[in-house]
Amino acid sequence: MNDVVIVGAGLAGLTCARRLQAGGVDCVVLEGSDAVGGRVRTDGVAGYRLDRGFQVLLTAYPAAQTWLDYAPLELKTFSAGARVWCDGRMHRVSDPWREPRALWDTLRAPVGSLADKVRIATLRAAARRGTMAELFARPETSALSALRAHGFSERMIERFMRPWLGGVFLDADLATSSRMLEFVFRMFAEGDTAVPAHGMQAIPEQLAAGLSAGTVRLNARVAAVEAGAVRLGSGERIAGRQIVVAAEAAGAAELLPEVEVPAGRAVTTVYFGAPASPLGEATLVLNGTGRGGVNNVAVMSDVAPGYAPAGAALVSVSFLGETTGDDRALVEQVRRELEPWFGAAVLEWSWLRTYRLRRALPVRWPLERRAPRAVRPGVWVAGDWTNSASIQGAMESGERVAEMILGATGP
Repeated sequence: MNDVVIVGAGLAGLTCARRLQAGGVDCVVLEGSDAVGGRVRTDGVAGYRLDRGFQVLLTAYPAAQTWLDYAPLELKTFSAGARVWCDGRMHRVSDPWREPRALWDTLRAPVGSLADKVRIATLRAAARRGTMAELFARPETSALSALRAHGFSERMIERFMRPWLGGVFLDADLATSSRMLEFVFRMFAEGDTAVPAHGMQAIPEQLAAGLSAGTVRLNARVAAVEAGAVRLGSGERIAGRQIVVAAEAAGAAELLPEVEVPAGRAVTTVYFGAPASPLGEATLVLNGTGRGGVNNVAVMSDVAPGYAPAGAALVSVSFLGETTGDDRALVEQVRRELEPWFGAAVLEWSWLRTYRLRRALPVRWPLERRAPRAVRPGVWVAGDWTNSASIQGAMESGERVAEMILGATGP
């Protein structure tokens, strides 16, 4: 009998397994698909590397710093800021602590007043005060209400905060918890925004590589959770003293009806191959006009050249929420909206793939850091939907469940 059976080889399940094995506890990880990663996957298409939706790693995430070895990932970083399309041209808004040479451009950018830009510094300082536990215990309101309470003008919110933070939270309304707002401000201030040189799937692959040989079983779909065991779709029964269901929320609820599925936020990401980069820099481009469907654009090969074949560029275009129409109509919408940004060159882009992710991030309200609890005797759940909607939330949830099991059973 296994000490622990973990269902799901996403970031939560793999981190749980790493923590358990570090504590001397035997475990097996059962993954229903053909690879580890869950939602953090990268597909190869015509020589390009396409992450399943626009995803990044914030290097300041505590759990990532604990369980990942950044050097072999060959992390490639975005610039500390963004370019904002508004008033018919691009404007640069940068973090003056990271990019002091761009301070003058930032001050001149018509995305808010000088006072607004000073308020970014004060919000940044507030987010860095205290411990992480204290941050998640602060009075909670929506991110939008918190921004307004901090004194930001509507111009600053609409032209910069809404497209930037909306892209982080996948939430154009900024209804996300103010605790998450402060958390991401803290992470952006204390680390880099990065992707592995060979795609985001390198993260779960590294976690899996740190496990004992044979720990992860792929194409092993769990059909039922029973007392002291799980049963695969093939009928095989795998016993375990403890069971951890580390699937996404809807999948967990299929196995454990007592699990309440939180609402999810959607995003659509459209990838294009281009003969040349329309930017030539590793930065994020935001739609500051308040019009159109495109929220943000990134040339991923400007950040990590390995995302595209030699002599080509990979362009990522993201829409918040669910999109209507077929892929062809969406591609035409992208061309129509982005031609004023980048010129007629957008007509030369070739469509690669569209990812319509209906449940890309869970909605967590209130956003609390509660100790994990077994949903049944000997049965636990883990995932970002139990913690915070982030890579940190997924990894931390797996780590904390493992620590509860270790505390109860000992090595």
